[in-house]
Amino acid sequence: MNEWTREGHGGTGAGAITPDGCAVEVYTRLPAGDEPEVVASAVPAGASLLELGCGAGRVTHPLLERGFAVTAVDESPEMLAHVRGARTVHSSIETLDLGERFDAVLLASFLVHAGDVRVRDALLRACRRHVADDGCVLVQREGEDWHERVPRERRAGDALIRIVSAEPDSDPEVSSVRCEYTFPDGTWTQTFRSRRLSGEEFERALAGAGLAVDAYLTEDRTWVRALPVR
Repeated sequence: MNEWTREGHGGTGAGAITPDGCAVEVYTRLPAGDEPEVVASAVPAGASLLELGCGAGRVTHPLLERGFAVTAVDESPEMLAHVRGARTVHSSIETLDLGERFDAVLLASFLVHAGDVRVRDALLRACRRHVADDGCVLVQREGEDWHERVPRERRAGDALIRIVSAEPDSDPEVSSVRCEYTFPDGTWTQTFRSRRLSGEEFERALAGAGLAVDAYLTEDRTWVRALPVR
């Protein structure tokens, strides 16, 4: 177990659990899905990428295979221990300041929906200070109805991922979300706080960090390319 846990977050199951409730074992098993293709279609070939919240390298490794130069950041050393081939940095995203700029910065895993507005804004400011003036930031956001459409489930490789509940938090715009990952040999859970963000609210949050939407990259508008505002 970790020495500290983010407020409102937690997890259960075998192995290490990260501060935000993720089970390391789960993320060593899950397939990459379509994320590498989305990224590859949105940035130039061979670009330098800063991946914020890389986890165990689920997306990192396919991006490396596509020829990108990846710097992978995570606050969990247990996660980073599984990353191969990338430069790794052990740090929280909010406090990260590498003194470098990248062709693209990747903020996936719905991190932009952090329950604490101060955390969300710090995440976006980290994106802004690390993106080149002619670069871009790729953000993954939730679907518009995800807090209401529960329970729901999907298959990912040999795992059944089930969003069990999204219960009201003390803040009416925040839900306490419980997720289950069931594999043939075990089940892990994660509980986390997620803030609703309409399209307008999302774009205002970007603007507050000096970013602006360039394009919605997927039909469901969950992947966004933002550009730095000069």
